[in-house]
Amino acid sequence: MSICRGSTYIYRTTRITTAAQSAVPRAPVAWKISCPPVIATFTTSSRHRSDPPKSSIAKETERHNRELQQQTASNGDDANMSKMGYTDKMSEKSKKGPSIPRPSASVLLISPQNQVLLLQRVKQSSSFASAHVFPGGNISEFHDGRCPEPEHPDRHVDSDVYRMAAIRETFEESGIVLARNNGFGRLIEVPEKEREEGRRLVHGSEVPFSQWLSKHGGRADLEGLTPFTRWVTPTNVPKRFTTQMYLYFLPTLGGTKLAEGDDGKDGEEVDIPSPTTDGGKEHTTARFLPASAWLRLAQEGRIILFPPQFFLLHQVAQHLDTLKSPTDYGSISREAVPREELEARRKGLLEFVKQGSPPWTDMCISPTVLPARDGKKREDGRSVLGLSRPGPELEKQRPGPTGPTDQCVVIGFRKEGPRQVAVVSREDALAGGAKL
Repeated sequence: MSICRGSTYIYRTTRITTAAQSAVPRAPVAWKISCPPVIATFTTSSRHRSDPPKSSIAKETERHNRELQQQTASNGDDANMSKMGYTDKMSEKSKKGPSIPRPSASVLLISPQNQVLLLQRVKQSSSFASAHVFPGGNISEFHDGRCPEPEHPDRHVDSDVYRMAAIRETFEESGIVLARNNGFGRLIEVPEKEREEGRRLVHGSEVPFSQWLSKHGGRADLEGLTPFTRWVTPTNVPKRFTTQMYLYFLPTLGGTKLAEGDDGKDGEEVDIPSPTTDGGKEHTTARFLPASAWLRLAQEGRIILFPPQFFLLHQVAQHLDTLKSPTDYGSISREAVPREELEARRKGLLEFVKQGSPPWTDMCISPTVLPARDGKKREDGRSVLGLSRPGPELEKQRPGPTGPTDQCVVIGFRKEGPRQVAVVSREDALAGGAKL
């Protein structure tokens, strides 16, 4: 499936300042592009809620840590495992059975310069508080259609319902409209005032999303989404989700810089608006950076990335960024990348997600804390998460590994949240004292 649809889109750059030239830009960036109207770039929003009192922040931090600790645990340390919610002994609430995972969808949105959009959750969020996440959210029957019942196997399979939810949530949370003229042409452009009013109406379920798109001459670009793993929350966590992840590539530009002798005056000049947050309802910032830059920020403790986000960004970085080694996230080149190279890297990523057994498009992952080997915890004290199992809802339907068996995630706990998150090979995990 061709995301950019061959030669349908031809763009020329008149001026561009992107994070590709600086892995971690210190100021918002805007792109002025000579191209058909396409939502293309983003900056940090200045609209946000005021910070809560310190006492509220402290309580929220404790709640955030408890939530994280329910998803990962120290391997081999019974006291810590019990404290973090991971123990062989089930609580009274757990004995009643795990909660039903709520269907949701999320998008790894790739910019014209092959950067990834992340949003920062508000401190008051009931899940992933203060963390950086991909745009996404729960399926709405009003907007997206009816999802199969919990006991139906198709509930955990990619469908138009999940795809519509992914595109709608991206619009609600960032203002980016992933819709094409009549469903087949170029991406539609909606004036800022109408776009912001649409976000309010759709978020409040005052008008169906598809109806709002139709009013503006577009249809959701469902075919532009490429499945990229499904994640099912572990059973010991009270609030569970079955989340279909997708890749979506915004069309590349004619190049990141003008060719010699090119004045960039061909075509109509379009100022692409920066995306905004949802006014502080769920997020406080929205920003595009290279996948490796996000990973480096997490490693430096400057942002919070939960295991699913870190793991998927790691996979993307291997294909869209030029790194000296798989985990040397700070080695990304700051040189401008020609359009041909941008397209080649995208092609490589799309070929990658179709590989594997099962392919990444069909993988279903429910992180599992791996027990210590011979009763010895890892020397670095971090927990190890296996990624090969799908969770109880799919164990019988999909016997055998449904996720990567050669990789896992290690994670450390700090008072402020998850730290020292890393993607490691099976061999490295074993060497650290964990058993796969």
